[in-house]
Amino acid sequence: MSHIDLALVLPALLACVLGGLLKGATGAGAPVIGVPVLAALTDVQFAVAVFVTSNLLTNVNQAWQHRKARLPWQFMVLFAGGGALGAMGGTVLLAGLPSDTLSIAMALVVLGYVGFRILKADWMLSYAAGVRLAGPIGLLGGALQGATGISAPASITFLNALKLPRSTFIATISVFFIVMSIGQIEQLVTVGLLDWHRFFLGLGVTVAIALFMPVGNYLARHLAKETFDKIMLGLLTLIATKILVQELFF
Repeated sequence: MSHIDLALVLPALLACVLGGLLKGATGAGAPVIGVPVLAALTDVQFAVAVFVTSNLLTNVNQAWQHRKARLPWQFMVLFAGGGALGAMGGTVLLAGLPSDTLSIAMALVVLGYVGFRILKADWMLSYAAGVRLAGPIGLLGGALQGATGISAPASITFLNALKLPRSTFIATISVFFIVMSIGQIEQLVTVGLLDWHRFFLGLGVTVAIALFMPVGNYLARHLAKETFDKIMLGLLTLIATKILVQELFF
């Protein structure tokens, strides 16, 4: 393994440790923290390609565990199908736009997510409204995932607004990530951003995330949810700010 490879493995491990903590605590969101950490030290294309494998594999297990709690198929098809289509289109942007433009876009997406979580924490949607919005929100979330590696500002915020039980939330978001990741992987291979080297790094990321998910579960049980949310949102703000300062002023 080359010196460059080692330099990339270490930040990847840091990124997936933090991502595993978040996923273990909330049932979703490993890329929300992992992709910006890795992108801040490498680039957005690399970070998205490395995390896509773990996004698929870690959610297969969750979807199976919570399969009895999923929402009706009408909602699932619209939401996950929109996600897959959006991810394929977003990946074209990922391959075609300059790295600095993608970094700035990702940082703004993260800050927008943090701001929305703070200002609209009590936002609610009825299930009927959720069904009508499932396709468009899925499409938007997939496009964000494909272009920046982070669908949370659309997907997770949308499901949180439906006030779903924890098990139903996990089942729904897991199926969304699985279907979306399949479309994203196919497109990443097509545009040349996902090769065997990044795939195997992604498998390593998957193992590391899985190892730290129980730690996240433990922290979620022993920390107030509000405290854990504030820590993660604060960390995301610092990471996004670092990326913006780095890209705009250096």
